[in-house]
Amino acid sequence: MDILFFKAALAVYLASTAGFIGSLLIRRVALARVSAWVLTSAFALHTVFIALRWLGSGYSPAVNLPEALSFIAWAITAIYLAFQIWTKTRVLGAFVTPLSLALVIASSSGVMGTVEADQSLKTYWVTAHVFLSLTGGALFALACCSALMYLVQDSLIRGRKIHGLYRVLPSLGDLDRINHFSVVWGFMFLTMGIISGSVWAGTAWGSHISWDPKQIATLAAWFLCGLLLHQRLVIGWKGRRAAFLSIGAFAILLFAFVGVNLFFTTIHTF
Repeated sequence: MDILFFKAALAVYLASTAGFIGSLLIRRVALARVSAWVLTSAFALHTVFIALRWLGSGYSPAVNLPEALSFIAWAITAIYLAFQIWTKTRVLGAFVTPLSLALVIASSSGVMGTVEADQSLKTYWVTAHVFLSLTGGALFALACCSALMYLVQDSLIRGRKIHGLYRVLPSLGDLDRINHFSVVWGFMFLTMGIISGSVWAGTAWGSHISWDPKQIATLAAWFLCGLLLHQRLVIGWKGRRAAFLSIGAFAILLFAFVGVNLFFTTIHTF
C-alpha cells in the first residue's frame, strides 16, 4: 500500500515541476499558483507514504540512502510550501520542485522493497539524529535554490533586462530573507543533528567520534555553514556574496550526505 502512495506522489511531483517550469517560461504567475496546489497534493501523498513506511518497519524514515533522499525531498517541499505562504514567492518553485523531483526519482529504486537495517537503529536518538540532520540539509537546499534565483534576478537587474521574466521573479529582498532564514535554522538543525548522532554513537559504537569519512565530511560542511552564518550575522554579508557561499555550503553538505556513500567506505548506512 505504501508503494502506491509513493508512485502517486512521484507522478504529482512531476506534474507540479512541469507546471512551475511552464509558469517561468510563459511568465504567468497564475500557473505557478495552480502548481503550488498540485505540489501540496504531492506533499500530502508523500507524507502518507513516509508515515506508512515508518509504522510498518518500526525504523525512522531514513535509515538508508534511498530513504534519506526521499525524506530530504519531503522536507524541502514542506519548508518551501511554508515559505511561499509567508512570502508569496510561488515562482521559486521552478527552482525547488526540480530538486525535490530529482531526489524522489533517485530514491525510487531503493524504497520499493522492504526496509532492512540494524536493530540498534531503532532508538529515539537515531530518529532525532535523522530528522534534525536531514531537515537542516533541506533548509540549506532551499537556501541554495533561493541563492540561485537571487543571482538570476540580480543579473537581470544589473544588465537592465527589465522584461517579463524579471516581473514574475520574487524580489531580491524576499529571496535574501529566505536565504537568511534558511541558513540560520539550517545551521541550528544541523548542529542538533550532529550532537544527537554523537550521543548515539557513544552508546552504540563506544566513541562519540570515530573519524569516519561521513563524519569528517559532515563536520567540514558544518564548519562552512557556520562560516556562512557568521558572515551574515556578524559581518553583515548579504546579496551575491551570501548567495555564492550558500551554494558552496549546500554542495559540500550534499557531498557529505550522498557523495561519501558513493565514493568511500563508511560505517554509516543511512
